Formats: sequence, structure tokens, C-alpha cells
Amino acid sequence: MKTKSGPHKIGMISLGCAKNLVDAEMLMKQLEANKFQIIFDPADHKKIDTAIINTCGFINDAKTESIDTILQYVNAKKHGLIDHVYVMGCLSERYKEKLQQEIPEVDAFFGVNNLKQIINHIGGTYRNQLFGERKITTPSHYAYLKIAEGCDRKCSFCAIPMIRGKHVSRPVEDIIKEASGMASAGIKEINLISQDTTYYGLDLYKKRMLPELLDTLANVKGLEWIRIHYTYPDGFPLQLLEVVRSHSNICNYIDIPLQHISDRILKSMQRGMDGSSTRKLVDDIRKKIPGVAIRTTLITGYPGETESEFRELRNFIEEYRFDRLGVFSYSHEEDTSAYKFRDSVAAKRKTERVEELMSIQESISLSLNQIKVGQLINVLVDRLEGEYYVARTEFDSPEVDNEVLISREGNVLQPGSFCSVKITRAESFDLYADLQ
Repeated sequence: MKTKSGPHKIGMISLGCAKNLVDAEMLMKQLEANKFQIIFDPADHKKIDTAIINTCGFINDAKTESIDTILQYVNAKKHGLIDHVYVMGCLSERYKEKLQQEIPEVDAFFGVNNLKQIINHIGGTYRNQLFGERKITTPSHYAYLKIAEGCDRKCSFCAIPMIRGKHVSRPVEDIIKEASGMASAGIKEINLISQDTTYYGLDLYKKRMLPELLDTLANVKGLEWIRIHYTYPDGFPLQLLEVVRSHSNICNYIDIPLQHISDRILKSMQRGMDGSSTRKLVDDIRKKIPGVAIRTTLITGYPGETESEFRELRNFIEEYRFDRLGVFSYSHEEDTSAYKFRDSVAAKRKTERVEELMSIQESISLSLNQIKVGQLINVLVDRLEGEYYVARTEFDSPEVDNEVLISREGNVLQPGSFCSVKITRAESFDLYADLQ
């Protein structure tokens, strides 16, 4: 059995997306105010008394990772290494009763909006004055900024609206206050996130307010990079592109999940657009922001996706040559409208399709990166790793996109600093550079 000494130590494990991470950071801020010692993503069970696992329940792979993590900490509890295991987040919201039956060793399950209940349950008191404040877990020079919660979309494959609820925008003044606080604390890059950033403001202000929000954020002193994630293609506010182009500190980067290009599949997915309007939107973005980097995600293996429709998707990738691309295998999710369809594409064929598309993208990425060899580029240094400083361009979001590697030999760089580099070599997803 473990012996206790010092303050109660809570290990916070956050799985899934950056939106989940923000929720975990808000909880950790409250726990610290209650004199708990917080260890984020603990490497050793022996160093904590209690584990709080913030789960993801979006697709099968994420659910499997969440279950495996819960079982790992439950096993540590069985062996006396930790005292308590609590589970929160999307998986817990969606499958609470089933999880309680199948993993009774967990002390308590909480959903996605149960911050106060979690704190009260473990013996703390919720501090209203800390509303919106977070314990930032990312490197001290960048952070995520959530501008809304929930989603009003009806995408046939997605369970998020039933987990997270309806779209709720944060007031502009609250977002600006948080961003200003981040900048004052030395954060230089903020990444705007929500389930659907382009829907922002429709509930509060009766119009899409992302362009106005960005315009205001760009004037916050100290913010050197502002990056937009999760823009939804249907109803995309084109005036947003003018705002991006008019501010040097808004990254020339648009993250826009297109999901497919087949008219039939887009209609079945309830995406609100057909292939032609999807192409036109991508063309408009590139026309209005010369040199923009577009990140998108696609789904293959959707119910009924034929070989012809897959080839159409493959051809679309080859034609449009996206700067950044992620491909997901369709996950048949209970209670979604697509669940009524037969999951007709065999798992093996889904995997083959994902691998084929990503192989094409790897070649595209290499080709686009090779064009950069010899160019001078401004980068933000993230960390020192082995023999290299790892940095990013404005066209790369943390953790998911390309990185720029600068030899540490003869160089002393500080994480969070900007510097000019010359690209000397290109690989599919990495660039090598010399400091200028």
C-alpha cells in the first residue's frame, strides 16, 4: 500500500481534442485553489493519490483509448497505488450508466458540464471568482481559447451535439478579457477553438460574429499569432477572409473539415453543401488569402461509399493539394442519423482507403515542402528535443501539423521566441533549417 505524505496529489489525464484540454485546465485551476497538488498527465501512478480522467467519446478509436486508460488507473487502484479514480468528459456523458455497470471500481462518473459537482465530490469548493480561468498546460507561449460550447449542426455521422448540447457562444467581452490575460502572461499564440467556430455569435448576437471577434482580438497587445480552427464550410462567412488578410498577426491558416466531395455522400452526411460549392469555397479562400495554408479532414468508408465515390475523393485530394490533411475511417456511432444505414464498407477496406489517401497526401506534402527549400521563413520555437530545436511556421498548428527542425549545435534559442530561418531540407512532414 502507498504511504501518504504532504498535500493530496491529483493526477489529471486529458484525452481527445483541445476542447477537452481546456475543460481539464479549468478544473485544475479550481482544484489548485482548493489546495490540491495537481500533476498533469502523471507518468507514475505512485506519485498521485487520485486520478481524474477526462475522456473522449467521439469515435471508436477514441472510446477504446478512454476505456484502456480508465482500466489502467482502476488496476493501479486495485493494487493500492492510488486511492480514487474519477471519470469525466464525453465518454462518461454518453455512456455513464453502462460504464457504472461495467467498471464499478471507478469512484464516480461525471459528464461534460459537471465541474462544480466534481469539485464538491472530492471535498473542494467551487470558486465563482475563478470562472473562465485555467491552469495552462501547453508550453507557456501558446494556448487554446474556446469561444463557444456545443453544436447545432445535424451531421449524420457525429455524436457531439448529443454529448455537448446546443451551441452556446461566449460573450465577446469575456473572450477578449481571457485573451488579454493570456497575452499579459506571455502567451504569444492563441488557437481559437469550438465545435463550430464559424457559427459563433448566431445565438447571442443573431449573426455570425467570428469576423468581428477576430478583428478585435487582433488588436490585443502581445498576441503575435492568432489561429482559427474548426471552421464549418456551410455558411462560411467570406468576410472572415478579409479580416485574416488585413491583420499581420492572424495566421494565414484555415482549418475547415470538408469530410467528402461526393454529392450523394455530402447530402447523406447532412453537410449542407454539394461538391461544387465545396470546391468553390476552397477556391475563394485561396483567392482571397494568397499563400493560405488550408487544413482539412475527410472521412472515408461512410455507409454506401462506392469505389467510384472513393476515387472521386482521391481525385479531389490530388487536384486540390491541401497543405494539411487528416483522414478518418468512418465510425458507426449509436444514436446518430447515419446509424440507421448499414455499415457496409468492410473494416479492412476502410483501412486500405485511409492508407491510400494518406499516402497520396504524404507525396503532396513532400512536394509542397520541397518548394520551401531555400526560403527564409519566420518561425516560433516550441521546444528543445534531442539535437534539434523544434519550431513551427504560421502555417502549422501545434501537435498536428509540420515542424521545423533547427540544429542546436552552435545555437541557443528560447522556447517561445521567434526567429528567421532558411529552409535547407524537406521531408514529407518536417522541414530542416539553419538560423539566419
